Amino acid sequence: MNAVIGYASLACVAAGLLAGLTALAVTRDGRAALRVALDLWLAAGLLRLALPPSWDQLLSAAAIVAVRQLVGLGMSAGGARTPATGD
Repeated sequence: MNAVIGYASLACVAAGLLAGLTALAVTRDGRAALRVALDLWLAAGLLRLALPPSWDQLLSAAAIVAVRQLVGLGMSAGGARTPATGD
């Protein structure tokens, strides 16, 4: 069972990389692509928490959540700005 969870976690990491690169190629927005990748990397971290517990797994999942939240805040703050227009 541990091997299945480990492979599923690895598949989520690979899918996050592929989905992030695809989002970057389509949207040309690095923050959006990073957010897509972080969603799948968060899933990988949560899957790893199903394995026998260790502090490394918990800290990596917490770090991914923190980075994802910061990227989300940065995206919402960046979207609130309006471009300056001048004549």
